[in-house]
Amino acid sequence: MKTLEFRSDTFTLPTPAMRKAMADAEVGDDQYGEDPTVNRLEERAAEIVGKEAGVYVGSGMLGNLCGVLSQAGRGDEVILGDLAHIYQNEMGAFTVLGGLHGRTIPNRDGMPSLEDIESAIRPSVGAFPRSALLCLENSHNNCGGSVITGAQTRAAAHLAHERGLKVHLDGARIFNAAAALGVDVKELTGPVDTVQFCFSKGLSAPVGSILCGPRDTVARARKVRKLLGGAMRQAGVIAAAALVGLETMRDRLVDDHVNARALADGLAAIRGIKIDAANVVTNIVSFEVERSAMDAGEFQKACAERGLRISRYLGNSPRLRMVTHANVGRADVDAALSIMSGILSAKPEPVTAR
Repeated sequence: MKTLEFRSDTFTLPTPAMRKAMADAEVGDDQYGEDPTVNRLEERAAEIVGKEAGVYVGSGMLGNLCGVLSQAGRGDEVILGDLAHIYQNEMGAFTVLGGLHGRTIPNRDGMPSLEDIESAIRPSVGAFPRSALLCLENSHNNCGGSVITGAQTRAAAHLAHERGLKVHLDGARIFNAAAALGVDVKELTGPVDTVQFCFSKGLSAPVGSILCGPRDTVARARKVRKLLGGAMRQAGVIAAAALVGLETMRDRLVDDHVNARALADGLAAIRGIKIDAANVVTNIVSFEVERSAMDAGEFQKACAERGLRISRYLGNSPRLRMVTHANVGRADVDAALSIMSGILSAKPEPVTAR
């Protein structure tokens, strides 16, 4: 039985071109700045997102942490959405390791409102922590892959900069956002100070993320990477695959979006599933199984027993998630829909008292 892997785009496998690039990679000691492949990756990534420099890191969480800690100091406050991945899914690392205070505001389908951002910024006088950093996320994982536009990003960044804050963008899937909006990625990254994005999701590289921003900020972030144990040696072996992903996998992301919408439309036709298919614009499909039909955890388990792997939001949430990527095609989408429809149609109808 073939396993249908829809839990995350982190399950993408490296392409043959990536494997060859890894085998042939020119390497050196990255901690000394002497790995030529890493250096090329950092320069090229920064160029693509319109920044001066970049630092290659092992994970998106580490990239976010380097971005936050290089722009805010102990006792400062970070403003971010209440559903932000940095806040919900990264173990409170910026607080634990950076001594920073998080102030959350409503995400409102991925983008906090300007009014909420402004009201969260502390006065410069009084017994308050200093508002130092605004964090945005695009596309937004916990908001079902929603995107924020360049205009929204510019408005939020302008407000933050006027009030003396820096802006960090968790752009783990920023190229998905750019593909969904049909814009150059610089439209979404240009207004912010730093951006982190992942090579190991839709770009299909086996490992790694990058933080890009001003040269002096990236220099501080490189020291943070070292402090956190993230310095690397002959990292060109993995950077080579990331370079291939960066140059060859961005244009095909729209295929994942088409498959995600087909999946969403199919789910909308299954009795017992709640989904607004029109809200699916990238490669993340968020939906619920009606409690009267089946428990979400029971449904997830039943799918796994039939070879379909899906994920669940935030512990015992009724919300489930499926993610399309380079290693699932339309036939896999159709097979997944057949499995889910079969599970719910086999569930006995609840007995209603008369």
